[in-house]
Amino acid sequence: MSMTSSPTPGDQAVADALIHARRSGQVADATGLTLTDADQAYRVQALVGQALDWHSGAAPRCWKSGGPGREAPLTHAPLPPAGVWASPADASAWPFHWRGIEAEIALRLGQDVDAALAQRLTPETASSVIDAMAVSIEIVDSRWAQAQQAQALLKLADLQSHGALVLGAWQPLRAVDWAQQRCEVQIGAERLAFTGTHSLGDPAWLLPQWLRHATRDGAVLGAGTAVTTGTWCGLPLAQAGDLVRVVFEGIGQAEVRL
Repeated sequence: MSMTSSPTPGDQAVADALIHARRSGQVADATGLTLTDADQAYRVQALVGQALDWHSGAAPRCWKSGGPGREAPLTHAPLPPAGVWASPADASAWPFHWRGIEAEIALRLGQDVDAALAQRLTPETASSVIDAMAVSIEIVDSRWAQAQQAQALLKLADLQSHGALVLGAWQPLRAVDWAQQRCEVQIGAERLAFTGTHSLGDPAWLLPQWLRHATRDGAVLGAGTAVTTGTWCGLPLAQAGDLVRVVFEGIGQAEVRL
């Protein structure tokens, strides 16, 4: 994949730390490393993905996108395919440093989307390019020793602290009253319940911004590309050995053994 501008020595220093962390399985020390803007963080994402050959020069097939509210900038990250699994999944052998849990809804493109189409979409029309939805569990992790205390842009460079993604069965897209949508999360013996707690009000609201970001360098996202759209449950922590199950009433469920 190309990048919107050429990488700088600062980009490369952060990328090198993340590449070493992923290859070694050890966390990297973020001390002395800083990024100045989101574009720099996205260049680092691309450098890491290229070095580890995650997408073999093609457009990524799975993404995460989201933000704390409609007034805040959204962030986006392409996900390494080796860490995207169908539910039920067994992640007990996966090298997590820690295990934050996000209960989410994933959306799937029903057609190819290029930059021109992405520019035309609005939050009201963007669902026209989506054919399916699924319950998903994002396992949040970090390659930084400072984890959630690392600089926000360093977390964005680290795929917004992505660890792995579990996808439930795809269901045909239909209208949902998201304000009334119930979500139940089980982590080991703990059970949590939520109603209407998506930060954007509607998971599909982010589609135009995500698609414009993902096609900004001329990439075409193919039909079947998926995006997970942000947590409904905050970020409760799980432990190795926990069974995590997420149920969205009327939509489906996903589960993973950690």
